[in-house]
Amino acid sequence: MRKVIGGKLHGIRVTEANLDYHGSITLDPDHCEAAGILPLEFVEIWNKNSGARISTYVILGERGSRCCIVNGAAARTCQPGDELIICSSIYLPGESVAGLSPAVVTLDEDNNIAQSLRYSVTLDSTGSYRFAILDEEGARLKVPLRASSQNRKA
Repeated sequence: MRKVIGGKLHGIRVTEANLDYHGSITLDPDHCEAAGILPLEFVEIWNKNSGARISTYVILGERGSRCCIVNGAAARTCQPGDELIICSSIYLPGESVAGLSPAVVTLDEDNNIAQSLRYSVTLDSTGSYRFAILDEEGARLKVPLRASSQNRKA
């Protein structure tokens, strides 16, 4: 079995850090549904401000609140305003990643959904994997495929 991305909230801002609650991360159901993240699902959280990486489970907050409340011990790793990446995972047997199309939801500074994207993995005629990022209409977006010429070794 291989662990792969199931869905992602990218750039969501922490609205509250609640050390006294007994655990989890509280998210707006609208955000979870857009990213395919389920209540009580374990997620990985990466804090873009501090570099902290944590794992916890999701509970649903008030619909439409745009909340992102980090609770319990995890509250020590995040401050209100910190920008997070929240990623769910799924397990697939062997090499069955072809056909996978997880949702990637980007958020603005007020936790409004800015874009709903999809990652797409397919196999070409030679059996090689192809990766694409698709917008809401299914158009391919630019993928960072290599380092810039400034960063490449001569």
